[in-house]
Amino acid sequence: MEKTQNISAELVKNLRSMTGAGFVDCKNALAETGGDLEKAVESLRKKGLAKAQKKAGREAKEGLIYSYIHAGGRIGVLIEINCETDFVARTPEFQELAKNIAMHVAAANPLYIKRDAVQPEIIAKEKEIYREQLASMEKPQAVKEKIIEGKLEKYFQDVCLLEQPFIKDPSKNISAVIDAEVARLGENIVLKRFVRYQLGE
Repeated sequence: MEKTQNISAELVKNLRSMTGAGFVDCKNALAETGGDLEKAVESLRKKGLAKAQKKAGREAKEGLIYSYIHAGGRIGVLIEINCETDFVARTPEFQELAKNIAMHVAAANPLYIKRDAVQPEIIAKEKEIYREQLASMEKPQAVKEKIIEGKLEKYFQDVCLLEQPFIKDPSKNISAVIDAEVARLGENIVLKRFVRYQLGE
């Protein structure tokens, strides 16, 4: 109890603005982590993800196809984002989520939705490139393999939409942004597909 009382309102406010979580959840997370903001964010994300995971099995057949045109008609994005009911699809929050993701796609130019969509031959080619880069490094093979895995993780974060840091708030990735809306709207939300057009490409 004492720990909770020592958490300043300013710290709780900061955590709320970073995560969108409720006041009590933020205060508890800060108390659990001794006032460590980063650890509190991680704790809330894990809890948010747990909530989202419970809803992940539910069918999402409603939603919308959202279009976004950027840079004076030089970049265009279409995304299909699904939810469970037409009611949620029409809410300003859901439409704002669709807009934010479409704007992110325009700016960040992802190649895939998630890592499962990356073809095995592409992954093999990336690993081959990393091995060549490390060939002259005098380190044990086990260390090199760890470095390769780290580089591969970075590659997924660069090219997979759900893993990319959100352009409006790089402390969250797109998956965390969607999970926050799942928790807020109470429905499963699935980003099904996207296409990005750039003039002259």
